[in-house]
Amino acid sequence: MKEPERKRLARMLEQDKAEMNDASRRAAIADFKRVAEEYFETDGGFLLTTRQGKQGREAIFTFRITRVKNFTTLK
Repeated sequence: MKEPERKRLARMLEQDKAEMNDASRRAAIADFKRVAEEYFETDGGFLLTTRQGKQGREAIFTFRITRVKNFTTLK
């Protein structure tokens, strides 16, 4: 295999690992939303973005809240 072909193949494989299909994105948002709503009252949509960071891929989950649900202990 020629060197340019190796680089192209390596880039394609890296992109394949980095991309999230719509079904996976919807499932991840539903799971993170369920957990977030245990700790916060939320207001509006949930957004999941991914990007290339300095140390690898990063996932950023963004949502608006109206209140933090603080835990209390009974004595």
